[in-house]
Amino acid sequence: MSTVAFLNIAMHGRVNPTLPVVAELVRRGHSVTYHTSPAFHEEIEAAGATVCLYPGGDQPLPDPPTPLTLIEGLAGTAVRLLPTVLDDLRRIRPQLIVHDSACPWGAVAARELGVPAAASFTTFAFNRHVPSPTRGSWDLFAAAAARPGSLRGYTRSRCALRRRYDTGGLPAFDMGSIRQPLNLVYTSRLFQPGVEGFDRSYQFVGPSIGARPADPSFPADGLRGPVLYASLGTVFNADPRLLRTFATALAPLGGTVIVSTGQTDPAALGPLPANVIARRFVPQPEVLARAALFVTHGGMNSVNEAMYAGVPMLVVPQGADQPMVARRVEELGAGLSVRTQDVSVESVRALAGRLLHRPRFRAAAAGLRVAQREAGGYRRAADELERYLRAAGPIGRPAGPVVTSVDPSPRG
Repeated sequence: MSTVAFLNIAMHGRVNPTLPVVAELVRRGHSVTYHTSPAFHEEIEAAGATVCLYPGGDQPLPDPPTPLTLIEGLAGTAVRLLPTVLDDLRRIRPQLIVHDSACPWGAVAARELGVPAAASFTTFAFNRHVPSPTRGSWDLFAAAAARPGSLRGYTRSRCALRRRYDTGGLPAFDMGSIRQPLNLVYTSRLFQPGVEGFDRSYQFVGPSIGARPADPSFPADGLRGPVLYASLGTVFNADPRLLRTFATALAPLGGTVIVSTGQTDPAALGPLPANVIARRFVPQPEVLARAALFVTHGGMNSVNEAMYAGVPMLVVPQGADQPMVARRVEELGAGLSVRTQDVSVESVRALAGRLLHRPRFRAAAAGLRVAQREAGGYRRAADELERYLRAAGPIGRPAGPVVTSVDPSPRG
């Protein structure tokens, strides 16, 4: 069997979809290592991988989280991490490297070592017709003019990378969309915009959802229907007033309303209606399996899990690729969206009422549920990685350098 090395960035939405794939590869007899930040050590180890910690502790996310600060942060992180990462990988001697699409140190390490690499897309796949948020664009250049310090930081880091390593496969700016000859995309072909524009290097494997540790403290058996669920993700501090608005708006419509507050202290929401449960974290797949409605920020991982469960959505995008995700949910009829500045108790209650009482939304969500499940999930992802390994050469003999393309537009 082979040794497979995973490298990722410190975000739940990036790490979580890879964990069932890791567990499946381990079950099939492969040895898996995983480079990560300390915050993810426990769940990655539980999936069966050997954990290799990045130096310096947890990697901070850029603040503010804009495309410009993201590419600056990714380039700078690559400069800091690559010496340790390369030392680890030379010791591990993997036959395959799987890195997140926003993990430039994974792509550079693969080229340096001459090891085949696959990219993990937990967002949409991007090309010239489906543009990435971090692509070279007038918006990015305008942001650079307004924040020259970020541009200088990015330029310094790129120059340092180019002096020390083979960076031939990295895009000039689009550090959030680094492709490889195999690109695993964790959504269905139906949900991917412009899917006909992507070649066979993109495999749309659907949501990677596996068993997660049970949370005995969560009162799953005591939930009364209809269950309405609201979450703005776990990455940033959610505005407690916004979360309170969701709770107040949904309470009259549901038997049980669940609000996941993430990094925000539930006490900051103040007194809530008696049928509202507010907790920092909840077992999301388990809740979605029981839910009639999901109010979400539109993070791709959350939306994929909601579609897997066939739950209509009210999307309140907060940034990054979330407006694009919200548009796609609306295009396919599985939900509605509202801008944060337009959120009020009245607007949320009215939109939620439409989603709950008009059958077309649940019918569209049910269609997406079928597409998401038929895509194959983590087992299909493991199949694709094994097929790629067989094509790369005899197991145990590193293949030659992998050539990547800067522009992942369709061939021909």
